[in-house]
Amino acid sequence: MLLASHQSAVELRPLRYQFSATSGDPYDDNWLVIQGQVATPTGRWSFQDPSLLTDECRGLSRWLRAVAAGRVAVTVPDPDGEPSPSLTFLEPNLAFSLAGRSGGRSLLHVHLSLEAAPPWQCQDGDGSDDEDEGFDLYRFAVELDCGDDALLRAADAWDRDLSPFPSR
Repeated sequence: MLLASHQSAVELRPLRYQFSATSGDPYDDNWLVIQGQVATPTGRWSFQDPSLLTDECRGLSRWLRAVAAGRVAVTVPDPDGEPSPSLTFLEPNLAFSLAGRSGGRSLLHVHLSLEAAPPWQCQDGDGSDDEDEGFDLYRFAVELDCGDDALLRAADAWDRDLSPFPSR
C-alpha cells in the first residue's frame, strides 16, 4: 500500500507472520511483520517489525475507506497538546490520524514511533528507540494530502497484500 503526496510517501506491506508455527495464542499466532519505506523532505528510511495483528491490518483498510467516505472525524491534539491519533494499534509503532478534509481530499498523518520512527529520532544512541527513556509516541508524523480515490486504491492494495495472511 502506498500513500503519497508531493515530497512525502509511506509504503507499507505485510511480509510474514512473526512466528511461522501456530501456538494457540491469539496474539502470537497473528502478529505480522510489516515492512515500511518512508520518504520525507528530511530523509528516507525503512523498517521491518512485527507491528500489527491480522485484525488490526483489516481495520486499517476499513479506516482508509471511512476517511474517503467522510466518516472519520478530524483528529485534534489531546488536552495536553499531545498528538492523539484516531487509529492506534496494540504495538504503537504505527498510528493514523485525519488532520483535515476538504473537497474530496484528506490530510492524513501517519505517525511512526519506536522501530518505525526515523533513525534520527532515536533517543538512546544505540540505534533503538526506548519508550522508557522518554521517546514521545506519535510525535513524528508524515503528512500526506491524498484524494479519496488514492485512499480507496491504497485500501484495495492493502487488502490484496493481506490476503495470504488470514487470522489464525
